[in-house]
Amino acid sequence: MNQDIRQPLPAAYLSIDEATKASGFTMASDIYTCSLLKTLAASKPGGKFLELGTGTGLSTAWILDGMDAHSTLVSIDNDARFLEIAENHLGGDPRLTLVHTDGEDWVHTHLGERYDYIFADTWHGKYLLLDEVLNMLNPGAFYIIDDMLPQPNWPEGHDQKALKLIEYLDGRSDLSVTKQVWATGIILAVML
Repeated sequence: MNQDIRQPLPAAYLSIDEATKASGFTMASDIYTCSLLKTLAASKPGGKFLELGTGTGLSTAWILDGMDAHSTLVSIDNDARFLEIAENHLGGDPRLTLVHTDGEDWVHTHLGERYDYIFADTWHGKYLLLDEVLNMLNPGAFYIIDDMLPQPNWPEGHDQKALKLIEYLDGRSDLSVTKQVWATGIILAVML
């Protein structure tokens, strides 16, 4: 039985993908991860969403595609050149707030915020300031990270950082963690 498992693409996806390739940005989330992000977003009606590491907005487009009209998404990035691509293609969506800032600065000034869904796609919230970001999760909230399987762009020694991160998340009693050996390696956790 041959089934078509392709996903419908968000409206802005192809134009963002074209601009991403033209920009030279090489760290975009893959389409399988993005599809999962959309599906998980759909499970949080009226939710508060946070994306750490907008990049050019490819994953942002999928998260928005899964969100309902009453949800909001804050997405931050420190590279204005790439963030501008997201702004050009997604900036008209009133549910979205794009922020150009340093991740550490943003986290430190928003420690009191709580979210129903955090996609940590950059160092801050994944390898740096992890506890601070995990403390931003509401009970039942999703914490999602990708690129946990070896990647060609990983610097020397990064595999050990990834292993330590996995061990740390597994050791927390306030998280229910699933590790997926799929796409680029996804970890999905729920705050208990």
